[in-house]
Amino acid sequence: MKDTMLAAVFTAPGKLELQQVPVPKIQAPDQVLLKVLAASICGTDLHILHVPPGHPGTVGSILCHEYVGEVLEVGSAVTEFAIGDHVVVDPNLTCGSCCNYCKNGMPNMCSNMTTLGIFMDGGFAEYNVAPARALHKISKDVPPEIAVFAEPLSCVVNATQKIKLQPGETAVVLGAGPIGLYFTQIFKASGAGKIIVAEISSFRQHYARVSGADVVVNPAQENLVQIVQEHTGGLGADVVVDAVGTLLKDAIQIARRGGRILLFGQNQNARAEIAQNDITRNELTIMGSFIAKYTFPPTIKLIESGILPLEKLITHRLPLREIEQGFDAMRRGEAIEVVIFPHQE
Repeated sequence: MKDTMLAAVFTAPGKLELQQVPVPKIQAPDQVLLKVLAASICGTDLHILHVPPGHPGTVGSILCHEYVGEVLEVGSAVTEFAIGDHVVVDPNLTCGSCCNYCKNGMPNMCSNMTTLGIFMDGGFAEYNVAPARALHKISKDVPPEIAVFAEPLSCVVNATQKIKLQPGETAVVLGAGPIGLYFTQIFKASGAGKIIVAEISSFRQHYARVSGADVVVNPAQENLVQIVQEHTGGLGADVVVDAVGTLLKDAIQIARRGGRILLFGQNQNARAEIAQNDITRNELTIMGSFIAKYTFPPTIKLIESGILPLEKLITHRLPLREIEQGFDAMRRGEAIEVVIFPHQE
């Protein structure tokens, strides 16, 4: 193997630089050396590179927490993986049993969590070293550009398990970015009676329809509340998902009495003024959901089944040396999923 590799390094606030860096080596018995087969740009990567940053990250680290790899070498204590296995990566490394949250079965709330591709080196590189506990096998029949969806999709699967959409129910998804589109596809596969997606971008509206939305609304030009009422016999939606992170007030207005609201999108600066009595009087159930929680195994089964049209969400396929084109497209709102291939010329 060569001594150096190409990597996209977070070098300073707002700066991502392509550099030749040393190929990482296994330093601990529980580690695995991966050849990165595919990696994707996440909105979190954009937030890290924003000035001022919208999400913390470690300067000097290789970004990307959504990636899939091939096992090249395993540490002496690793028994569950073999050379040549394809694996997806759960980048959120928890303490496992030291903090109260991990002890109580809530690893996604771990007090000592760190993350590959944000605070430690991740997947925008030709090779990566990760602990075996972060890896999950996936069939080699799944193309790497599809397997790379495992990380964000596992977070959405965690959320859908909480909201428990029933066949025939009406769901409203607020926002048709990648996360909103994952919800749309899963709701469609779960037998939703009607899916209404609210999105102001005409570019994203197209992908909402491709993903299975029955009705697509531009809330900047149309009355979302009225349209939801028209499509639900005046009752409101059974399920509402805020995939943006700022739309709780809207969600409350369009949910039926006894409806469920799932808050997924994140915006630390958002402040919503709501009428709390609407929640009480209408017996609304409001839930938050954060990252994955034991949901990589079911997510891998979901991907391997091929039931979701994930390939339709890929708008850009780029070699690592052209990664800035992918970031530019996302900043302009002209991309849904940008997949990077580190070994492609």
